Amino acid sequence: MHTGRVVSWIRRPRRLSAQLLVGQVVVLVIAGAVGFGLWARTVHGQLNRQYEQRALAIASSTAAMPVVIHALESQRPGPVQALATSVMRKTHASYVVVIDPHGVRYSHPNRNLIGQRVEEPVVAMDGRTHVGIDHGSLGDSANGKAPVVAPGGRVVGEVSVGVLEANFADQVTGELTSFAIYFAVAIAVGLTVAVLLARRLKRQTFGLELDEIAALVQEREATLHGIREGVVALDVAGRVSLVNDQARVLLGAALQDAGRPLHDALAPGELHDLMQPGAPHAADRIVLHAGRFLLASRMRVSAGGRDLGAVVTLRDRTELENALRELDEVRRLTDALRAQQHEFSNRMHVMSGLLELGHYEEAIGFASRVDGATAGLAAELEARISSPRIVALLVAKTTVARERGIALTVVCNSHVQVDPEHADALVSIAGNLIDNAIDAAAGAPARPGAVRSVEVQLAEGGHELVLEVSDTGPGIPADIAESIFVGGWTTKEQTGGPHRGIGLTVVRQAVDQLAGTIEVHNGGSGARFRVTLPRTSAEVRP
Repeated sequence: MHTGRVVSWIRRPRRLSAQLLVGQVVVLVIAGAVGFGLWARTVHGQLNRQYEQRALAIASSTAAMPVVIHALESQRPGPVQALATSVMRKTHASYVVVIDPHGVRYSHPNRNLIGQRVEEPVVAMDGRTHVGIDHGSLGDSANGKAPVVAPGGRVVGEVSVGVLEANFADQVTGELTSFAIYFAVAIAVGLTVAVLLARRLKRQTFGLELDEIAALVQEREATLHGIREGVVALDVAGRVSLVNDQARVLLGAALQDAGRPLHDALAPGELHDLMQPGAPHAADRIVLHAGRFLLASRMRVSAGGRDLGAVVTLRDRTELENALRELDEVRRLTDALRAQQHEFSNRMHVMSGLLELGHYEEAIGFASRVDGATAGLAAELEARISSPRIVALLVAKTTVARERGIALTVVCNSHVQVDPEHADALVSIAGNLIDNAIDAAAGAPARPGAVRSVEVQLAEGGHELVLEVSDTGPGIPADIAESIFVGGWTTKEQTGGPHRGIGLTVVRQAVDQLAGTIEVHNGGSGARFRVTLPRTSAEVRP
């Protein structure tokens, strides 16, 4: 039972502060042990050298004594043992051994060894001093050997003095007290630093432990890269700190790498402005980027009263917006066809009545006039405009305008050659401008004697193509002339349905792609849009 509790405590995840504390203590203990080992080794070496020199000094002093020199010259030990004993007592040496040239001991702490030969050679016979560690019969000792030189300069023996290592241990033990104090202070400082560091990390991690942070990171990665919305996180300096997979798909290569400044990642535009530092909160704002309709929202992020930056979410509405625009166009065409069917029924009733009354010539004339009205407009436009798609658009918009009580006039005083690669873009530009003009004219207050109308002018001059669309609507105030090209701007009432106000944004993008210009003015009683597009020879912007 007790073992199970211990295992359970070991497996239980410890708090961050406890882990830091334990880690700090382990590091300090290991560092202290390694430091103590290095320190002991250094001290031991220093003591060895000190005691070797001390032993050598005692040996040199003893070798210079006349009693020792005379005894070795005469080869009679005499008072050498008593002298060596006195030197040992006064200098606290472990042994003082006087040896003749043949290796015979004249003195030794163990009297039984006096007169016997030493096992090692008499090295001092070379006339020089020697130091080292002696592994003698009394144990390991720091040893110093000095030659005994007779008055004539002849070496007659040596004096070997040693200090046992037990004395080293005594001195090292005395040094341990200061080392223990140092180690205790280091442990206390380390614990204090560990506690302070744990508190700081706890504040920075909002009180989360390591396993909780790891779980949050895994959940964040799984969530961010699994959703179908693009997410771009920005820090307080406006740098990109996070981009999920869907955002990379929507933005292309613009934001592939996190950490880049925003002005290096995105070209100037609505999306760039939305992601600028300090940009206001935005909810469900439609922007165009690289031909995509994106529904963008920006929210500021803060925690604990600290500003952490902002998060921008992006949803791809390209297919939905295209479908809504096509549906809107189909509805308008359906209304136009319904109006034509109603008008055709009325005309057929007139034709039937004329035929029943026998007015055959009148019936033929009526049919010719009805057929020539529409056919004449189409034929006239075909003769002056080279693109059948532009002609079909203008004819269809004329029918739609007539159904809504708007007089749409197309002015084309010269032949207009439309580049095939620009035809689709021009259809989009003209279609959106005409639709807006019809809506503006239809929504204008009715005035006695005033005709609600839309005029479309298409002309070619030199190296450019000019399209002008004007209406008799309320016009556009000069202070918001640039705002109308921002996604989501509209004068129509929002009813909770699909987002409106992207037609002019599409126009602006198409004009920019063709390296053209667009201007808006208030002329007469309404607004006038003028689009200038260069010919094919002009370089098309990316």
